Amino acid sequence: MTIVLVGAPGSGKSTVGAELAGLLGKSFTDVDARIEETVGKPVAEIFADDGEARFRALEESTALELLETGQVVSLGGGAVMNPRIREALAGHDVIWLEVSIQQASRRIGLHAVPLALGNLRGRLIKLLRERTPVYEAVSTTRVDTDRRAPGEIAMELAEARRQS
Repeated sequence: MTIVLVGAPGSGKSTVGAELAGLLGKSFTDVDARIEETVGKPVAEIFADDGEARFRALEESTALELLETGQVVSLGGGAVMNPRIREALAGHDVIWLEVSIQQASRRIGLHAVPLALGNLRGRLIKLLRERTPVYEAVSTTRVDTDRRAPGEIAMELAEARRQS
């Protein structure tokens, strides 16, 4: 069973995922980072140069491959909107890292270029409105990340997994 982190941009999926993997003695892979490594350019450039459809196709194939590893995987914020990825999440330990609009805006600033086109806060509100019901539907664990350190969250998640 793979441990999968899902949530909005700025929720801490990559940071918490890496720490959680370390605590559990597992490897960690961020889907977006793997795509960047494979394609040889940042996600923002893939969006700009090749379009969202190309990025989503890469995201699907990469996520489906990584879900079979039995390790810790961080999905991009929009990956759960893909029906094939949602279906593949069944049977895995899916952790939803919840984050408020205020915290997400503060955490990502202008680093998430595909989001930053236009009003960042407005885009986050729209994305969360669309994605929250899906995060809720696919998750087996839900964690509020506002005003919490990634290490604290990772420790809590690791302890719960050791006990089960």
